[in-house]
Amino acid sequence: MLKKQLICIVSTVLILAGAVSIVNATTFRFDTDPFEGSDALTTPGRQIVGGETFISFNIASDIFSLESTVFNAGNEVLFANDVVGNLPTSGKNIIVLQTFDNDGDPTTPFGAGNAANLIAAQVTSPGAGFFIYFNSGLDLPRLVYSTDLDDNTADLKVLFRMTNLTGDDGRAAIPTFTESNFEITTIPLPPTMLLLGSGLLGLAGWRRFKEN
Repeated sequence: MLKKQLICIVSTVLILAGAVSIVNATTFRFDTDPFEGSDALTTPGRQIVGGETFISFNIASDIFSLESTVFNAGNEVLFANDVVGNLPTSGKNIIVLQTFDNDGDPTTPFGAGNAANLIAAQVTSPGAGFFIYFNSGLDLPRLVYSTDLDDNTADLKVLFRMTNLTGDDGRAAIPTFTESNFEITTIPLPPTMLLLGSGLLGLAGWRRFKEN
């Protein structure tokens, strides 16, 4: 009897611990036009649009939620996390870059454009996507959207700045990002559209019933 009670207690503790973990998770959503208010897409050459949201991101639990209807990057997460030379040359739309400079010199400024250039030199298949890189000047990682990971002139929009992952600890945390930190969603039909669709189906069914 005592053994069964202990098992129940342990099970309850584990369930509660899991529930606390879920409660503490934060989803950082981006579902608006990334270049809204900018002339980036109509200006020749690469444009880097800042104005990102400053966040504290817990890699162990938090999620970036990216809406497929505003990003032309597909509707599923295709993830890679590695140094630039080991990245797949195609088939990925979310990249975490473990390379922190572009010439082996950590004192050289390393920004979104530098990271995008390294990725573009490695990736051989065109396609929009996202990447996380560590900005040397800001001393922290940022999440960036690229209109084409394969193109070193593609426009970039910085989405989020992770203010808690700074310095050497922040660099050390970069390899711990996983596919579970990302989701790509598709906005469902608004309730009014669903109701309209249900009404039309119901009307069609009623007409068939009357005809029979």
